[in-house]
Amino acid sequence: MNKKLISLTVVLLAAVFLLPGCASMFTKSTYPLTINSNPPGADITITNKKGKTVYQGQSPAIVKLKSSAGYMSKAEYVVKLSTPGYDDYLVTIGADIEGWYFANILLGGLIGMLIVDPATGAMWSLDTEEINATMKPNSTTETPTLQILDIKDIPEDMRKSLVKIN
Repeated sequence: MNKKLISLTVVLLAAVFLLPGCASMFTKSTYPLTINSNPPGADITITNKKGKTVYQGQSPAIVKLKSSAGYMSKAEYVVKLSTPGYDDYLVTIGADIEGWYFANILLGGLIGMLIVDPATGAMWSLDTEEINATMKPNSTTETPTLQILDIKDIPEDMRKSLVKIN
């Protein structure tokens, strides 16, 4: 009986220190992001939290983004859609901690919790899977104009509200 208990203890300890992390076994570290826009054909620029451009293209698009920005650091992205005549459309994509990461606590995977999952990025999952952007026409599409009139061309009722500047 004593040998069985020792063998079981050795096997459990080996599992604790040698098995990979739970999140890296059951999830992924790169996620697809679907981007659609109305009107289609909008220019897409995605930058990471360091300000580096990680993707440029046109909508519709499916882009694969990493959920991690390094060891124990979650990713964050800014997605910008732009097209002439429309206001820019900005969306911030963040990452949340993956539920499977906490299975390391239950299963005793210290290596998985402290090394494998943080290093592979599997401890994070992106919080957005799809962007459907309805872009709004901007109000500055018309060029402002200046019209100079002679006082004789101004109607009599509007002359009352004129202000002398010189």
